[in-house]
Amino acid sequence: VKVKIPFGNKYLDAIFSVPEKKSRYGVILTHGAGGDMNFPHLVSLAAYLASHGVLCLRFTCKGLNIAYRTKAFKTVVEYLKLSDEYKLLGVFLAGRSMGSRAAASVIRHLSQEDDDDFIQGLICLSYPLHRPKLQSKLRDEDLLFIRCPVLFVSGSADEMCEKQLLEGVASKMKAPKKIHWIDKANHGMAVKGRTTDDVMEEINAQVFSWLRENIEVEHK
Repeated sequence: VKVKIPFGNKYLDAIFSVPEKKSRYGVILTHGAGGDMNFPHLVSLAAYLASHGVLCLRFTCKGLNIAYRTKAFKTVVEYLKLSDEYKLLGVFLAGRSMGSRAAASVIRHLSQEDDDDFIQGLICLSYPLHRPKLQSKLRDEDLLFIRCPVLFVSGSADEMCEKQLLEGVASKMKAPKKIHWIDKANHGMAVKGRTTDDVMEEINAQVFSWLRENIEVEHK
């Protein structure tokens, strides 16, 4: 279902992937710096989640300014929260690369403003922990503030997220967290000798099983 979400005097293009049965939980998903919501990895994940009973709303927000991307993501969260059509108990925020930074930033901001439980967790696909070859400057400040469960799915050869550095940040985080390494994958999740679909199957299954664990934990 295509929708246009009001954002200031503009609109954000978004698409709902709706499961057959009514979903109590949803995932909001956005892209990295260069793409849009039709980036193949996002389309694949959204379809997978919907086919497994989880509503997925993915949206496009162009712009390389992290504050702007964060503001847009926040608008989408509010939009879904107030939706009469999809009455959700909670959402997980997810993004690829820069989109995951925006998601982390939204969670930090919202947790400082209100303490409701609408946001259930964070999913970071290829979190860009540092610029290539600039390991001294880590983008970890939002992560260290977050309290809700966090899943990282990163390539072990990601030039923007050195393995030891992410593990170091994770060890300092107060949130329950899990890291799933895609062996030999780069920042774009490409792995020599594996097809994109094969890699996506691994990512999608990881995301879904983590979601299921965290939704069950909430409602035992």
